[in-house]
Amino acid sequence: MTGLLPFRDINVHASASHYAFTSPSSPSSPSLVVDRPSGDIRLNDGALLGGKRVSSIAGILGIVKLRLDKYIIVITKAQPMGRLKGHMVYKVIATEFLPLRERPLHDPDEDTYLSILKSFVKSGPMYFSYSFDLTNTFQRQAQADLRRPLWKRADDRFFWNKFIQSDLIDFRTSGSRQQHGQQVAADPYILPVIFGMLEIRSTKVNTTPLTIVLITRRSRHRAGTRYFSRGIDPDGNVSNFNETEQVVLLNDSRSGLGGFAGGGGMQNGKVGGSDGREVQIMSYVQTRGSVPVYWAEVNTLKYTPKLQIRGVESAVSAAEAHFDEQIRLYGDNYLVNLVNQKGREKRVKDAYEQMVKLLITAPAERQQSDPITKEKFHVVEPKGRRQKFDRLHYVYFDFHNETKGLQWHRAQLLLDQLAEPLQKQQYFRGIDMPADVEGRIEVRNLQTSVVRTNCMDCLDRTNVVQSMLARYALNRMFHDLGILRKGETFSSDEAFEFLFRNIWADNADVVSKSYSGTGALKTDFTRTGNRTKAGALQDLSNSITRYAKNNFTDGPKQDAFDLFLGAYLPSTSNAGAARIFADSRPLLVQAIPYILAFSLFLVSVGTFTRRMPDAAVLPLRIFIIFWMVVGAYCLNFIYNNGMLYVNWPKLIHRPWATEGYNEAINNARKDKLVGPLVTRHERGLSTARFLNAEEGKKRIE
Repeated sequence: MTGLLPFRDINVHASASHYAFTSPSSPSSPSLVVDRPSGDIRLNDGALLGGKRVSSIAGILGIVKLRLDKYIIVITKAQPMGRLKGHMVYKVIATEFLPLRERPLHDPDEDTYLSILKSFVKSGPMYFSYSFDLTNTFQRQAQADLRRPLWKRADDRFFWNKFIQSDLIDFRTSGSRQQHGQQVAADPYILPVIFGMLEIRSTKVNTTPLTIVLITRRSRHRAGTRYFSRGIDPDGNVSNFNETEQVVLLNDSRSGLGGFAGGGGMQNGKVGGSDGREVQIMSYVQTRGSVPVYWAEVNTLKYTPKLQIRGVESAVSAAEAHFDEQIRLYGDNYLVNLVNQKGREKRVKDAYEQMVKLLITAPAERQQSDPITKEKFHVVEPKGRRQKFDRLHYVYFDFHNETKGLQWHRAQLLLDQLAEPLQKQQYFRGIDMPADVEGRIEVRNLQTSVVRTNCMDCLDRTNVVQSMLARYALNRMFHDLGILRKGETFSSDEAFEFLFRNIWADNADVVSKSYSGTGALKTDFTRTGNRTKAGALQDLSNSITRYAKNNFTDGPKQDAFDLFLGAYLPSTSNAGAARIFADSRPLLVQAIPYILAFSLFLVSVGTFTRRMPDAAVLPLRIFIIFWMVVGAYCLNFIYNNGMLYVNWPKLIHRPWATEGYNEAINNARKDKLVGPLVTRHERGLSTARFLNAEEGKKRIE
């Protein structure tokens, strides 16, 4: 069993010719050697000469190849988050990049790659365990082959560092030039990490002690930032896809908060006991993900981006791939759509409904209305089960209309609509098998379907609905366990109610921050059960911050996603590589914001500087008016050509962004004042990097 799990203690030895990784607790295991500067990987059974001990690390996050060099990313500090069935779970706190080459001169592009990657890794909430598979739900783990190494059992979608682990995985499966064939001894050096949220809390409900766990796993496919990653890709991956699992552990004295999980006895989690009682595991799973059609929102510096949606028929094969995987993994999918039925969001709603009708056989529709809205619910169901996509059930709920005026209790209407499917879907329930050395779970009940929730961002409205579904499932678990009496809810236990609300609000903030740059909106309702004026003011602050970040800082963040997850490969992307991060806009376009700032400065100086009593007033007024006019012109130019001032991703250009940028440049050239001065030669611009520019012409606005 030990050889199947990652090493929990690794020492790094460095020399001019190699990095060597060894495990002090497993002295008989071969060391992993990465040769410098080639990056070749090998296993070594004997002592390595010339190396000195550099540091002790928590694990190897991966190996990334940039433009000029490879870097080994090691986890130098990990914070224990608590035990899950006796297995300690850690959060990545600090990392270090170990270069294979010592560069005497710094390359600007290489330094930029490193800078955005280090910032991304530092800010990303990543979790791992040496002995527990965090990438899989308890239901999937119960069906897994525990004789396989931990990294081989990991769910590909949530194995966040899989791309940067690819060098180690390739060596493990195929060997190297010096060592051929499979290298089983490399397994303990491969450590799967998830990106998302994880909280483990020991608590009690009506005097019954238990552990509640909330895990959100973000998919590594089509990951990115709010306005640079929307919709679906041709492979069926949707943006901002997250799987959230709420777990209750009963009679498990090993779970909860604890100290450092040291020693070999913890490798299989068999520490502590349950006082002879059965350890019960109950979990409920939900998912969220972007609307599965080809659509985008284009930043123009206006508060509301421009919406683009391609013809729905063009995305059918991609949606089929997406829902084929969802049905295979989760069973029936209840597609809860929360976007607005009016205004700009209506086009997204209509596209989703059209897609569902194309996928299922003989769709049957029904609508409900009330005095508040003409379309409170819109349900699309298949009339029969002739093919796999007839396991899709579409439910539209007009969230904003139903809850406006702080009437948040009306969101309960959605749960009433879903009452029957929620009753049928059940939840996972298993019993720990303490006599099983591999830690298997005896399955007593399976969750047979999933609720897939979305709004435009899959953040704020989605968070509220998911917390309500989690509350329903948790009350049901407690009733089945006999913790609550019939008709009773855990809301009567104030301490647990407070805990439940806050872990779900924490989850909302983490998911939102990784996608939009700020905490979630509406979390005052999640935390307190009421919509408050203070919460509304916080939402306003978050909305303004989102606007600023989405327009001016998300470009480098998207580049970091693309680098870390392998969507962009610096070592093989030669087109324009010498000037990849250069500002290719005409100089005058770049200068406009600086002229605006300068004019505002001069207006402020002229307005607030004390003048001599005998000084002439008219020249000063003319001076101030002149610079006010200059500032107003610059502000108007920026507003009308906003796409020129959005901080776009530099590595992978979005087709709609390229098209919009070119339109904005042409519009700037038509300006009567500065148009003739806007050069037609954009420095560093390479059309080779815009291979998909024609894609934008297919979009329907």
